[in-house]
Amino acid sequence: MSLDEAIRKRILEIVEEKKISLTALALRSNLTPSTLFDFMSGRSKSPKIITIKKLCAGADITLQEFFERDYFNSTDDVYN
Repeated sequence: MSLDEAIRKRILEIVEEKKISLTALALRSNLTPSTLFDFMSGRSKSPKIITIKKLCAGADITLQEFFERDYFNSTDDVYN
């Protein structure tokens, strides 16, 4: 799994846990829905950490809670 795939998976888990739509999460996060939909559809890649931090604020979770999933430890991406 790539890092982008892991982030997408986590976002989908969050909207399911919070019982909200992607649009609602985007709006709660002070992001345009198109920003979130472009990433979720693969049209844009690798969101900046500030975008993930905004999503966390909109979901009322911390960055640590966002990344507290085992699948983030086994992503295929290698950065030098």
